[in-house]
Amino acid sequence: MLHSLTLNTKKIRGSVIFSDVLFCHLDISKGNQSKHKIAKSFSSFSGSIPTPNPHLMSILENNRKWVAETKLKDPEFFVNLGKTQKPKYLYFGCSDSRVPANQILGLGPGEVFVHRNIGNLVPGNDLNALSVLEYAVTHLGVTDIIVTGHYDCGAVRAATSRQDLGLLEHWLRLIRDVYRTHKDYLDLISNDEQRHCSLVELNVIEQCLNLYKTGVVQRKRIQSREALELKQKNAAPGDAPINIEDEIYPRIYGMVFNPAEGQLKKLTVNFAQRVGSLDHIYGLYH
Repeated sequence: MLHSLTLNTKKIRGSVIFSDVLFCHLDISKGNQSKHKIAKSFSSFSGSIPTPNPHLMSILENNRKWVAETKLKDPEFFVNLGKTQKPKYLYFGCSDSRVPANQILGLGPGEVFVHRNIGNLVPGNDLNALSVLEYAVTHLGVTDIIVTGHYDCGAVRAATSRQDLGLLEHWLRLIRDVYRTHKDYLDLISNDEQRHCSLVELNVIEQCLNLYKTGVVQRKRIQSREALELKQKNAAPGDAPINIEDEIYPRIYGMVFNPAEGQLKKLTVNFAQRVGSLDHIYGLYH
């Protein structure tokens, strides 16, 4: 069993660096009280002088180039970026490296709050995703939530194959449940790739519904409705009319990204049809 972790540090010009990381292993089951070095060093520093890490140098160089190019285009960019964030959008997407949120949405830093995981899932019992939702809606004041899946999704493919992926199966089962819910429709699709794409889309829609069911979203939508109704009531005769149903927020959208084309496709999510009739089940407020 892992018994202890010892960190030895050295100071170089007032800065502390980790020069030696030593894991000690104590094999109690065999009565062996000797300490074994499992890992001598996790640092690129072998002595008092740091040595460059070749695996990281290109990243740091890319960062320096990005900073220089960005300042050249907009000298105030980082001054503004250093201020408090106020994003309009919250994005739930897949961890797939081909689907970078800001780039595919055409948004810059500070414009979208992002949460990504395998299969772009928003389970009702995942504290990670729900904490992001709570913070974004309640504290950052985002008005629009976007759930984005993508075709050729490894998670969706894995969830439709007969294999045991260990711990990952507990997560993928959520996608299998989406298939079960729409089994009658999906089983009629003979083409494997078309069935995959349909399940990708249905999975996105299901996550949108999961968001709609949360207390965070329901509470904020009620608050925004009340504020809009009050604004409409106090509107002056010449003020433009307010379409309350369109302006209530947070608004939830489902989209799918096609990595082979770079295009986003907006999905139709009829919340009134899919959830409205179940208000007596999922509704948390009168």
